[in-house]
Amino acid sequence: AEKQRVLLLPNTSTIYKIAGHFLNEEQCMPAPDSVKQLIETFGNNIDFYKSAQYNEAQLRKEFLDPFFKELGWDMDNAAGLAPQYRDVIHEASIKIGGATKAPDYAFSIHGQYKFFLEAKKPAVNVHDDTDPAYQLRRYGWSAKLPISILTDFEEFAVYDCRKRPKRGERASTSRINYFKYTDYIEKWDELVATFSKEAILKGSFDKYTVDAKRHRGTDTVDDAFLEEIENWRNLLARNFALRNPQLSVRDLNFAVQKTIDRLIFLRICEDRGTEDYKRLATLLNGGRVYPRLLDLFMQADARYNSGLFHFSAEKGRGAPDEVTPHLKLDDTVLKEIISKLYYPESPYEFSVLPADILGQVYEQFLGKTIHLTPAHQAKIEEKPEVRKAGGVYYTPSYIVDYIVKNTLGRLLDGDDPAKPKPIAVSQAAEIKVLDPACGSGSFLIVAYQYLLDWHLRQYTADAETNEPDEGKIKRHSGGKNPKIYQAPGGEWKLTTDERKRILLNNIHGVDIDSQAVEVTKLSLLLKVIEGETQQVLQRDWILERQRILPDLESNIKCGNSLIGPDFYDNEQMLLLDEESQYRINVFDWNAAFPKIMSRGGFDCVIGNPPYGIPFTNEEQVYLRTAYPQTHKFSDSYCIFMVAASALTQGKGRFSFIVPNTFCDLEGGEKFREWILNDVSLEKLWQSGWAFSQAIVDTLVFISTAEPSTQAATLDVELRNNSFKIPTETFRQSHLQKIDFRTPPEEKQLFEKLTKTTQPLAHFLFVKAGVKLYEKGKGNPPQTPAIIEDRIYTTLGSCPDGWQPLLRGKHINRYQITETDEFVNYGEWIAAPRKPEMFSEPKILMRRTDDRLLSAYDDRGMICVNSCHVMQLKELNNSYSYSYFLALLNSRLLQYAFEISNPQMVGKVFSEIKVVYVERLPIHAIDFDHPADVAKHDKMVGL
Repeated sequence: AEKQRVLLLPNTSTIYKIAGHFLNEEQCMPAPDSVKQLIETFGNNIDFYKSAQYNEAQLRKEFLDPFFKELGWDMDNAAGLAPQYRDVIHEASIKIGGATKAPDYAFSIHGQYKFFLEAKKPAVNVHDDTDPAYQLRRYGWSAKLPISILTDFEEFAVYDCRKRPKRGERASTSRINYFKYTDYIEKWDELVATFSKEAILKGSFDKYTVDAKRHRGTDTVDDAFLEEIENWRNLLARNFALRNPQLSVRDLNFAVQKTIDRLIFLRICEDRGTEDYKRLATLLNGGRVYPRLLDLFMQADARYNSGLFHFSAEKGRGAPDEVTPHLKLDDTVLKEIISKLYYPESPYEFSVLPADILGQVYEQFLGKTIHLTPAHQAKIEEKPEVRKAGGVYYTPSYIVDYIVKNTLGRLLDGDDPAKPKPIAVSQAAEIKVLDPACGSGSFLIVAYQYLLDWHLRQYTADAETNEPDEGKIKRHSGGKNPKIYQAPGGEWKLTTDERKRILLNNIHGVDIDSQAVEVTKLSLLLKVIEGETQQVLQRDWILERQRILPDLESNIKCGNSLIGPDFYDNEQMLLLDEESQYRINVFDWNAAFPKIMSRGGFDCVIGNPPYGIPFTNEEQVYLRTAYPQTHKFSDSYCIFMVAASALTQGKGRFSFIVPNTFCDLEGGEKFREWILNDVSLEKLWQSGWAFSQAIVDTLVFISTAEPSTQAATLDVELRNNSFKIPTETFRQSHLQKIDFRTPPEEKQLFEKLTKTTQPLAHFLFVKAGVKLYEKGKGNPPQTPAIIEDRIYTTLGSCPDGWQPLLRGKHINRYQITETDEFVNYGEWIAAPRKPEMFSEPKILMRRTDDRLLSAYDDRGMICVNSCHVMQLKELNNSYSYSYFLALLNSRLLQYAFEISNPQMVGKVFSEIKVVYVERLPIHAIDFDHPADVAKHDKMVGL
């Protein structure tokens, strides 16, 4: 520092070493005495600890638990938190096939895993052995965690888990830090700053995962698994079509989907301990693989009672699968699929694969379907509605959590999250949750988990303190039908019967896609048995012949949520061919859910409805009559909003994430009139650009089905700001636009500002630049056709008479960057502008950006239509361009722009239209008033 040298710091470890030289010993955080004692004990007895007599369980108890306790982690759940919220989740090590099938420790904050720790006995060589490193990386990668730790206390290795692990890689692959137990005292500061609970709460851990040296890979677990099952679909579809020429395209899609779902379900059950490990792998030995696989499926039918495995008619159950048992499939196809489901070939650790990852994968998977060519060959194609929408977009988990918490959560715990008042469990049983476009089931999975957590609290904790309540625990864990049981680790869990009861009582879904319906069922069934491996042994289930899972046929239905059987009241619709009728798939809510509909509907309707469905003419005729509220604004998401209100009973709540276009788009007045009056719009949350690959600005609304009142207010959450707006404000606005993006105080300030100003159009002409194509040329005509002899690219000079050609990227705040393009300006340019528009002084503004950027030009430059051109009107010759330039680049006008165009805020690339620029507020100078002139001149001078 004294010699003014620059230090290049290669990694965190070096930073800590350098910092140590500059800090006094008192300023550093010394290792606790207990840690020094652990190090001393280990060093004095290292030969014993590294012998065969000392095992992993002893290491965890004697060294790792107290070590991480000093890093601030509640290793024994002394706080008495519910299992899903405890700091550290200890997974019982299930030894299957010689491998540990669960990470030893999962460190979490508020129920979200942050990193895994895999423990090995000290006899293991952590530095060089490849298997432990591969095992840990599989866990972390499958759970989509950035980093995880491998340690035997003697050695401590940190791995980047974002790169797909491959069998045979060296132990050093993706290892980003390594040290030995003798380094713990020196590195204690670094350990605390990275892996302590406090470091995670303060964000230091997240920064470490980004800033430290990385071996990044782009092959994330969801992308890799999607590629895997798409390959399975391709293999199965082609072979089923080849070996079964009588198979229809509908049955082919059914057979492929069912086979994949069943394989995934059983494989996950193996890793979770509810199926014998490698049961599917036994099929790799010998022939007749498909018939033997069908035998396993038949056994699963008797074991699970799930529609996923349903092959024979039974009273009270839906139609059985009569397709797949009679098909032929080559052994090579199934062997290729099954062989890649197991260690060491498989990088997936299904025991820790998050439910939302499976949902994300399936959401993308369902975007494609199988077609048959005239030669009966299978072909995979994107569904038309997906192609039109530009892809499938999975709802981010934080959006789902928010919606569930603000709907189901408020029904269960009251309107004040700070002071919850839980309803009785008997009342909770009456709450009916619905997703009318459930897709892969993401919303229903989160709602189900919320219900499971809520019920466990009611059975175990005091309502006021949330501490364990011995009276409640005793009451609900005894008797013939206990609601909870104590797992070997000491924590209380819901029994499988109780988990089944909650699912059947509370969770319902509908989707027009039969494959989506099956995926939702699969996801929910996996959730039922999640974490239940310790309740009873597998052989006990089999001996009792007790079917473990519920049949969801009555809960998750296939049908068109928007079109009912009255569609065929129009006799012309009866003329539709069978395939069209199957595609439309009319749905009778009263027949599907008679008890729920007879009491008025569902209590909680949630989801992410499809946007921009391409309805046929026949469907449009029906929808205009059935949903008159969406007349002139018939986007499918608006129709779903109206349908949701009709399906919600009384004071029930409905909530979706939808585009925010309904708030102010012209033509939506009738729809806005409905949402402001016929239902009670309670809350709007500006969720913004929630879908990373979709160009759609979204919001989340919370509403009840009851009509609004004159005194109603709307709660708004916007960019870390919360405020209330009277609903009457929107009713009285022009076209009843819902301008929720501007807080009342900002709106008042803007109104005050506009009262003392004139719009910019009063002072300046504002026009877009030229379009670079020639009239009548191009294919088709009027498309860009760049003419080589009229646009000249050079880094040096250009022909005489040619002008520099600017694009939006060249315009910055007060500056124009150099261009290497020049144009021979003339009549050949379409949408011609007068030459003076460019030859005379002007202000240029970039048209596409997240803020206003303007520069002055007096060199006769030509700009394309990614720039706006501004020139003084004759009556304003007293003004200087510098006055307007200063204002256009000011924070004041940026603020005014954001208030008057709130829909643009947050966009990375906003189109700043001419009309937006023309209405910017400009203070008019009174040139007969010396004080005004002085202010104008001062600004110009600056």
